[in-house]
Amino acid sequence: MKRRITMKIYEELVARGLIAQVTDEPQIKELIDNGGAKFYIGFDPTADSLHVGHFMALCLMRRLQQAGNRPVVLIGGGTAHIGDPSGRTDLRQMMTTETIAHNVACFKKQMSRFIEFGEDKAILVDNADWLLDLNYVDTIRDIGAHFSVNNMLRAECYKQRLEKGLSFLEFNYMIMQAYDFYHLHKAYGVNMQFGGNDQWSNMLAGTELIRRKLGEDAYAMTITLLLNSEGKKMGKTAKGAVWLDPDKTSPFDFYQYWRNVDDADVMKCLKMLTFLPLDEIEAMANWPDNRINEEKEILAYELTALVHGEEEAKKAQHTAKSLFAGSGSDADMPTSEIGEDVLTEDAIGLIDLLVATGLAPSKSEARRLIKQNGISVDGVKVNDQNASIGRERLMAGITVKKGKKVFRKMILK
Repeated sequence: MKRRITMKIYEELVARGLIAQVTDEPQIKELIDNGGAKFYIGFDPTADSLHVGHFMALCLMRRLQQAGNRPVVLIGGGTAHIGDPSGRTDLRQMMTTETIAHNVACFKKQMSRFIEFGEDKAILVDNADWLLDLNYVDTIRDIGAHFSVNNMLRAECYKQRLEKGLSFLEFNYMIMQAYDFYHLHKAYGVNMQFGGNDQWSNMLAGTELIRRKLGEDAYAMTITLLLNSEGKKMGKTAKGAVWLDPDKTSPFDFYQYWRNVDDADVMKCLKMLTFLPLDEIEAMANWPDNRINEEKEILAYELTALVHGEEEAKKAQHTAKSLFAGSGSDADMPTSEIGEDVLTEDAIGLIDLLVATGLAPSKSEARRLIKQNGISVDGVKVNDQNASIGRERLMAGITVKKGKKVFRKMILK
């Protein structure tokens, strides 16, 4: 029997390709290898669900907690009032206090799937608790002298925005994120901040503020961004983000997203996102090319189980295999309910049906799909753009297939 290779957590993070940049590698390595890191990662509640873009950070927190380190989850209820300009060319839409509070509650619930909260375990804090009560003049007098405007303008997170115009509102974001690190260091003993590689400048500002104000060391490490083989961020589909909330992205659709990733991205995703042992993943890397679909099924199953649980992962896998084999039940297939109001003379045109259920973003795209034989209804290709579906068929439920990989059950509610 092959002996499993064991390594300490920092070495494992490097081997999985998770680490992008670090401030002080020897100190960081020693801290996290010995369970001495009390670290935080920030999440701005800009939506009512976490998405695949947050996935890497959540997995990192879980790995580090399992190695004995203590996570602090920072929800940006305060910074969300401004919006992070990093990686953006436009101004974020302002959210109301009520919307932010709702999104924070949704985040807390989802994060419990990844991180163990409780006494001497992970804690969750909201920077609204300290940022919203700050006195502007007192704060600027206290920390403003420690920030160089020249250095801030050179930061990568501001470069794109400078071309179109950077508002003073957004310019404050770096200062507020640095203040978060400073506050958490004083109040909770947080000694490390982790985040996406696009946050590097903001994180360095925090370590520098702590050094200047307190004369103490704090550290920063950025996580490799999850990019596909074309250099684009993963986690986007034609319908938008891949959400962790099952009501926004069903477990089946979540499974299918990972089942259909590009061949060139499979090994990277297995290393960076799953908790499978590295030696098992390395063994898969040596499988012949004709086993690539098996690798994708393993990836999809592992990640769906991590987000939605083993039962939902098994159902999604079973449904996918049954559908693509042309057999089995469609009970767990994503379903769109059709309202009576969309019917005209007890029927609905197929083009209108595709648009109404989100399978096509527009009527022109629906026509193109039908013309190119990209739509099947109950297993039969439909190439008539004037085709319609009657009330009785919709009451019984129909299965629409778009292309080779997208299935949707449609039923009259």
